[in-house]
Amino acid sequence: MKVVTGNGLVTRNGTFIYPKGQEMTKEELFGFIDYNTQYLMPKYRENMQLYLSQHMILNVENKEMGPDNKLVVNLPKYIVDTYNGYFLGIPPKVSLEKGNDNDSLQTWLSHVSFFDKLNEISKQADIYGRSIGFIYQNENAETGFTYISPTKAFIVYDDTIERNPLAFVRYEYFENENEYQARGDIYYSNEVYHFENNQLDSDFRINPYKLVPAVEFYENEERQGVYDSVKTLVNALDKAISQKGNQVEYFDNAYLAMVGIHLPENPKTGKPIIDIKQNRFLYLPNVDSQSNPDVKFISKPDGDQMQENYIQRLSDWIYQIAMVPNPADNSFAKNASGVALEYKYLPMKNKAGSKERKFTKSLRALFRAIFSTGQVVSVSGRDAWEELQFQFIRNIPQDIASAINAAKQAEGLVSQRTLLSLLPFVDDPDEEIEQLQKEKQENIQQAREAADALPDYLKTDETDEK
Repeated sequence: MKVVTGNGLVTRNGTFIYPKGQEMTKEELFGFIDYNTQYLMPKYRENMQLYLSQHMILNVENKEMGPDNKLVVNLPKYIVDTYNGYFLGIPPKVSLEKGNDNDSLQTWLSHVSFFDKLNEISKQADIYGRSIGFIYQNENAETGFTYISPTKAFIVYDDTIERNPLAFVRYEYFENENEYQARGDIYYSNEVYHFENNQLDSDFRINPYKLVPAVEFYENEERQGVYDSVKTLVNALDKAISQKGNQVEYFDNAYLAMVGIHLPENPKTGKPIIDIKQNRFLYLPNVDSQSNPDVKFISKPDGDQMQENYIQRLSDWIYQIAMVPNPADNSFAKNASGVALEYKYLPMKNKAGSKERKFTKSLRALFRAIFSTGQVVSVSGRDAWEELQFQFIRNIPQDIASAINAAKQAEGLVSQRTLLSLLPFVDDPDEEIEQLQKEKQENIQQAREAADALPDYLKTDETDEK
């Protein structure tokens, strides 16, 4: 752990720590902001530039001669979009037990576009290693929700073993007298203070949530993004592809050499009648008298196979270490069964399982603050955050036929609810059982009505001797 300013500390993974029960001084607050800007921002900026195709190779100094391709293979964006689509491509389900509170919750989730913003939080966590969900009161005194990048916000935790949130800091930089100064707010559990011009206001606003109104979402405890461990490989791949492009262009620009052959010359200039520069032509009429005339292209040795193997190896390593499979791989087409796909997705499935546990913990803390005012759910339901159910659904091709066969084979061995849970297209087994029972009752009723409508001679009776 490292001292930032005063009592402020920062851990190895960039988490800020401050003594419990105390409020930060002006110097300690701006010390945290300066540390976030000077030491954490460069990593965030580098990761975002990789995602936006602004790779290191574009900053390499231009060559003085020869082809100078600077090609970017944006695998970081592909990895993030693929992994995030797998994790949250299908919106998760957040619910309470059926009733008025659950109806109010679902209405609020739709009103604030909660799952769209959660998707952005997840993408930022993949890129930066962390993101922040923030709740606030809008102009109509309604509970709102949004996401904030760690480039301009952070959470300070207390120094207890539980590391509970102590304060949330949100800021922007504004130009003031030829220098940039931070302006924003610091949120404690009960009070909110404003700061700007290097000053921290003594006046405060009441925090209606009575809790820090922000929660950190993160990919892992190390706060690493999904491609942090492969950045050097990505840069090496860009370099290899660019060199490959240079070589291809070199062969397109190869020079034709004419040795020991005389061409007609211009009588005025004495030069051969041919555009040597435009046609990439080397004209050598006077060489060793013993040399035979020759016409050939000048080329350097071809290392195509070695380059292709190197490029393929880099690509394979990137996908393997990032734990995100490459669906364009030929092995996917050759192994189309459900079991084979499960094995292909197993590393990413394990990675997503860890992320799901982190997100579930953060979501529960977030809804604890959301429910605290009694606006989203009833006042009596403020503690309903403990009863929330979160269901994350992986966005992966489903082998429906195999799932149905597995359910049929398990019939008689497990309960009907367990059988239905084996089917990927059944979201709520209990509701499906109710629907089956309802349909069965309707079929029995229809059969009775049909029997009553039969003529007397077609009706049967147990006492009827005939």
